[in-house]
Amino acid sequence: MIQYDKHLFSDKKNDVFSIVIPSWNNLPYLKICIESIQKNSAYPHQIIVHVNDGNDGTIAYLESKKIDYTHSKENIGICYALNAARTLVQTNYFLYMNDDMYVCPNWDKVLFDEIEQISHKLFFLSSTLIEPFDSGNTCVIAPHDFGRNLEDFDENKLLSNYDKIPKKDWQGATWPPNIVHIDTWDLVGGYSIEFSPGMYSDPDFSMKLWQAGVRLFKGVSASRVYHFGSKSTLRIKRNNGKKTFIKKWLMSPSTFNNFYLKRGTIFKGLAKKPKEDFTLKLKKMIDFWKGIF
Repeated sequence: MIQYDKHLFSDKKNDVFSIVIPSWNNLPYLKICIESIQKNSAYPHQIIVHVNDGNDGTIAYLESKKIDYTHSKENIGICYALNAARTLVQTNYFLYMNDDMYVCPNWDKVLFDEIEQISHKLFFLSSTLIEPFDSGNTCVIAPHDFGRNLEDFDENKLLSNYDKIPKKDWQGATWPPNIVHIDTWDLVGGYSIEFSPGMYSDPDFSMKLWQAGVRLFKGVSASRVYHFGSKSTLRIKRNNGKKTFIKKWLMSPSTFNNFYLKRGTIFKGLAKKPKEDFTLKLKKMIDFWKGIF
């Protein structure tokens, strides 16, 4: 049985976002993530950390800084962690961020300005990551190496250059940092626990939003966040989330991302349901058999 406790230190009436950060014995990176939020944000925000295990001093640090947190004695993974942290949310916006990220100046103002222009709740926005290595991901800005770990992180160089790298807004927000209205989060039930500890839970959440009628999936270029890269996920035993996704939605994550969200392409407006032509039908049929075997 999943058990956790929660600690809310103060009333966050003036905060704009609730920034939820799952963390698993990764205190040095968590500290720099939180410090970047506190010094580079335009607005005050509620920070909520879900502490998995926390035998590295994370809890003492959060309590000394009066930062809200939920805590499980063992690593319960991303899905349960985010859903546990939801119980402490006190703003209208749920923003999911990883603990190995550093936010650049005004990252939040850009997102909030975008939200105010939208003027409704059915949206899903992502900040744009800057990464030191090229993984082939068309959603990120890479390779731009400002440090692959804390020991060689060049913060001053990053702050002098983060906004000079060209990148257009992109289709298909999926990965953190991402943000939804709290009502939309609740409408689709947060992250699905069948994907625990978390592989492919991100595209599953996007699919649940799609099914609920969300069509505005947008990666916001000017909201920039440096990503050191998978400092926690490399340590876990991974679930076969791809197969779970196919069984649940009768298509692969790549089919959904490429045909529906068109993830990583230049943003051109609301996503549209693709035409069920021969190519898409064949792709879904292949996906279906991959899901079985």
